[in-house]
Amino acid sequence: MANAASGMAVDDDCKLKFLELKTKRTYRFIIFKIDERQKQVMVEKLGEPTLGYEDFAASLPADECRYAIYDFDFVTEENCQKSKIIFIAWSPDGSRVRSKMLYASSKERFKREVDGIQVELQATDPTEMGLDVIRGRAN
Repeated sequence: MANAASGMAVDDDCKLKFLELKTKRTYRFIIFKIDERQKQVMVEKLGEPTLGYEDFAASLPADECRYAIYDFDFVTEENCQKSKIIFIAWSPDGSRVRSKMLYASSKERFKREVDGIQVELQATDPTEMGLDVIRGRAN
């Protein structure tokens, strides 16, 4: 059982789905939600590999916090096809203070449990995680 200081526990399914995204590219993105009753981070939504960044951004609630992992494909200036796993801590201004605190205090533990994050972003509104921002951080 997790205590507030160390963050919420991470459901095994989160680790399993992340591993599938990382190794088999089964998903384009994963949205994670903290279930306060079960005191753990759970998988909320899985994005098919065919979905794009717009679909991913539209999957994040406008007024609730979430963790999100996005498998970002891009082409470098040297014309190389690359992929990076982006972690986004989504904490919109309109979300509850308690929720923001819960997600902030659980973030490090969550990141330790899902090994392989290459880029991290903190976003409070969609402009802070726009495709141009992601592209800039990935290069």
